[in-house]
Amino acid sequence: MIVRIVDYGDENDSKFIEYHVEGLSDAQLAFLDENLEEETAVDGNILKIMMYFEDKLYPLQSDIAKIRLDDFIAREEIEMNVFLSSFLEDM
Repeated sequence: MIVRIVDYGDENDSKFIEYHVEGLSDAQLAFLDENLEEETAVDGNILKIMMYFEDKLYPLQSDIAKIRLDDFIAREEIEMNVFLSSFLEDM
C-alpha cells in the first residue's frame, strides 16, 4: 500500500488533507470505501480520502511544520498507512 498526500490547506473555513492510496486489492478498496467514516471515493485503483480538521488539530499548521513541511507530510503519510493497515485487519 502506498499513501500519498496530494493536497492540503483551507477549504470553506476548514483545514483539510487529501490522501491517495494505491496498491490495494479490489476487495480492500471496497472495504475501505464502505467502512471509513471519512469522505472517500474510488477512482480506478486509487482510494481518495479527504479528511477535515479543526484548526487546533490540523497537523500541518505548526511553526515547525512550516519549516520542515516535507518531514511532516511524510509522517502523516506513514501514520495514515499504519491506520489503514490496522483497519484492514478487520476485513
